[in-house]
Amino acid sequence: MTQAILFRFAFQFSILFLLGVVTQRSALAGKDSVPDWVRAAARQSLPTYPATTNAVVLLDETTLTVGPDGHAVRRHRRAVKILRQAGRDEADVFVQFDKESKILALHIWSIGPDGHEYAMKDNEVLERGYDGAGGLYDDARYKMALAPGRDPGGVVAYQSEQRLPGYVSEVDWHFQENIPTVAESFNLELPPNYTYGAVWAHAKPVAPIDLEHQHYRWEMKDVAGIDLAHVPMHPSGRALEGRLVIHYSGPGMPLVTGSTWQSIGEWYQQISKDRLVASPEIAAKASELTAGKTDFYDKSEAVSEFVQKQIRYFVIEMGIGGWQPHPAADIFKNRYGDCKDKATLLSAMLSTVGIHATLVLVDTNRNAIDPDAPSMFGNHMIAAIEIPKGYESPKLKSVVTAKTGRRYLIFDPTWEKTAFGQLEHNLQGGYGVLTEGADSQVIQFPVLSPMLNTIHRSASFQLQDDGSLKGNITEKRFGDVSEMRRDLYTSGNAKEQQEFLDHSLQQDFTSFKVADVKVENVESLNKELTTTYTLEAARFGKTMGPLLMVRPRVFGRQDFDLNHEPRTVPIDLRQTMQVQDDYSIDLPAGYVVDEIPDPVSVDMGFASYTSSSKMDGNTLRYTRTYTVRELTLPAERYGELQKLASVISNDEQSSAVLKKK
Repeated sequence: MTQAILFRFAFQFSILFLLGVVTQRSALAGKDSVPDWVRAAARQSLPTYPATTNAVVLLDETTLTVGPDGHAVRRHRRAVKILRQAGRDEADVFVQFDKESKILALHIWSIGPDGHEYAMKDNEVLERGYDGAGGLYDDARYKMALAPGRDPGGVVAYQSEQRLPGYVSEVDWHFQENIPTVAESFNLELPPNYTYGAVWAHAKPVAPIDLEHQHYRWEMKDVAGIDLAHVPMHPSGRALEGRLVIHYSGPGMPLVTGSTWQSIGEWYQQISKDRLVASPEIAAKASELTAGKTDFYDKSEAVSEFVQKQIRYFVIEMGIGGWQPHPAADIFKNRYGDCKDKATLLSAMLSTVGIHATLVLVDTNRNAIDPDAPSMFGNHMIAAIEIPKGYESPKLKSVVTAKTGRRYLIFDPTWEKTAFGQLEHNLQGGYGVLTEGADSQVIQFPVLSPMLNTIHRSASFQLQDDGSLKGNITEKRFGDVSEMRRDLYTSGNAKEQQEFLDHSLQQDFTSFKVADVKVENVESLNKELTTTYTLEAARFGKTMGPLLMVRPRVFGRQDFDLNHEPRTVPIDLRQTMQVQDDYSIDLPAGYVVDEIPDPVSVDMGFASYTSSSKMDGNTLRYTRTYTVRELTLPAERYGELQKLASVISNDEQSSAVLKKK
């Protein structure tokens, strides 16, 4: 779902550089063309930054002026200095708009490293739309420019004025980004009889300066950037970057998003309730799908899988359509829709068979939604299916209990490879907004058991005295760890499937042949995806005179790369999971084991790892289990993670030494 304006900004910005657009060189500006505020920003002394800092924001100033009718105008000034060649992209100018957020003015200036000043002309600013990629239409457009002089030592600045849509009374001030900022401010100008609320996400509150007459100003100096480029296993930047959320309201405003989770849920329900009405055709289909079923889970699963698999993901958004779903009847008739459309249709269909469901606003980046900062910030929509009172079933995994005591099964009908009853890993442990009218609230999603996300590899091999290896392999995957492979075997061609398997095995074998590949249960999400094949690998064992060295952990890596830099951000372990390996290697005739790796057992609480190599007659058997139980760790536990990584790496590289009798 791309309903959030800020999300659409980030998404479109990511494709901007694929366009390959380069503006013509602007005329050298006259002496008075570059404003004094730009020159002043360029002249100021900078703090000392690490040598890896690519660019710095010299000034970022936003002024939001709300009119008596509730419509607002945002004025924005920004100046960026490029410090390294890699920082040139930070100075690209990009301003998004649509038919309800018109750009009233845009001026762009730059000062080159040599001191030359430039003012870009209107015809040098490009305008582009986002249309057609991946079957998506969005009426959002953007103006962009690559200013001259954007080289190390250069400064690029712009000033924009933009009218905001009247159906939203919330504005986010993102005061923290990936590069540091010297000075920034947010100004709020309200008409008489208007009020505002302010909440802070991922940051300590800063008191505003009261400028009187309903004018307020928040200021910040020397804000550190959040550079995650070289930080392993880091959370999303959206889960770390600080922001101020302003909600404003006044007499006569038709739609108001207040500064509580309840008011936000009520706002969304107000714009979506008439879209949830089921048509006779919807009722008929729901009845057909649930015919003969009386159990809550069975009925919910039948309808949910229909929406998940038969309603194609396709986005059409214009204006408030970025937030408001299409009518359920249209979604059902056309058989396509975006995430909020699919959740809407699911709710409408379930209502016709006596099951209540509602919409949940989420963000696909875990912890991007701050439970202490009520806002509409998010980029996705899923469903919450109310579980009947007293109903219990071991099939219900992703369950939350609201403050009302009502229980809900959380399900994402857009995520095509997640089994009904479960929840994709990136949403687990995060937060969402349950839209239930006066009972709307923020809810935290459960962290599911590692046993619902598993890999089990088993194989029997025969080792030859020249070090070559032959064997039969079976790999079973269940849960999110099977998602990529299910997608590959559903939509990929034979060449892509073969290349993927080859690439996986190249991590452990230098020369090998694969044959008789079979894949089962690709579409059966509640069954293990099972892959079997035969393998021949030359030079697996390393000969050293009478000795032959082999790796008991034949294939399948679980190690991860970490650095030894000081850690300041939390650790994201990505997903709970359990991996089990069971391998047997029949030794060549005339060989016995001379040395064997010691068993390994370590339990860090958040994860555990055990392995064992032992002889069973003339067969070397290797078993291991790796379990991840938690999703997020504080930075101070990085040392424990480094220890675990070292244990896994050493075990995966250890060898058994065979000797001729």
